[in-house]
Amino acid sequence: MSDSKQSDSLVEPEPTANGKAEVSMASHLKYISLGILVFQTTSLVLTMRYSRTLKEEGPRYLSSTAVVAAEVLKIVACIFLVYKDNSCSLRALNRVLHDEIINKPMETLKLAIPSGIYTLQNNLLYVALSNLDAATYQVTYQLKILTTALFSVSMLQKKLKSNQWLSLCILMAGVTLVQWPTDSTTTPSKEVSVGSRFVGLMAVLTACFSSGFAGVYFEKILKETKQSVWIRNIQLGFFGGIFGLMGVFIYDGERVSQGGFFQGYNNLTWAVVALQALGGLVIAAVIKYADNILKGFATSLSIILSTLISYFWLQDFVPTSVFFIGALLVISATFLYGYDPKPSANPLKA
Repeated sequence: MSDSKQSDSLVEPEPTANGKAEVSMASHLKYISLGILVFQTTSLVLTMRYSRTLKEEGPRYLSSTAVVAAEVLKIVACIFLVYKDNSCSLRALNRVLHDEIINKPMETLKLAIPSGIYTLQNNLLYVALSNLDAATYQVTYQLKILTTALFSVSMLQKKLKSNQWLSLCILMAGVTLVQWPTDSTTTPSKEVSVGSRFVGLMAVLTACFSSGFAGVYFEKILKETKQSVWIRNIQLGFFGGIFGLMGVFIYDGERVSQGGFFQGYNNLTWAVVALQALGGLVIAAVIKYADNILKGFATSLSIILSTLISYFWLQDFVPTSVFFIGALLVISATFLYGYDPKPSANPLKA
């Protein structure tokens, strides 16, 4: 009798038409998410790199002002999303913004720390991509997995599995190989950077640490409160704009007074600003459909595309065998870190 009951429990009910439609929709959303993640990650890096190395008449745009413009655009986009979430009611929007931001000054002030770090990080990315080719930057920037993991362990008391610790070791080995000095004869004759490779490396390493700390700090705040991600991003953008304007005044105040805030801006510049502003919001919106394996695929495809486009289009990068080995290790580490081994269920076990 118990055997018949057990066998009956193993028989799964056939999915209904609605169930099949939901599964199909979820499957489509996964692949759409993959495409969006790959497009955002790759296009931001390549357009930013191209905009910082493109030789054209007139002054080049100021990266400090681009960071501020991106924060303003992010605030506008988030306000629109909050407006949409509240049945497109201006009265409801005003009430939510007043209740969640103005009436909670201490909660809002908590975002000042990660916002300042994110602003520093965004400025560092411009420095890094002015001095490193897109492919090397993409691979090296994956060190943020290591810094995020370490800050998660120390700040959130997360416990890493053995495969995750192994992946972090592989990640460090891969990035070391990618940054390994190569013979000068293998580098393209075209001048590819304003500064030095060392400056770019220091910028991307600092960005990795700032990204890890700010990301974990932001995650901690989100877990402690029930405010929406869009409200939190409005708060981040507000402080980010303030810190960004301080950076403009300190580092580029004289040039802004002479040539204007938007000097050197063109369609490419605005594309970079839009990708930087909306990229994080797009990822936040689609991440619920993308599991860790899918994010690993997105990272891998982005690295491969950046390498190919850097070599064939931007022509500022000549891949070596050491780079390929390092990139392969980084890609493998990305998959290994996100791998979640599930114990095999034994239905016959009592």
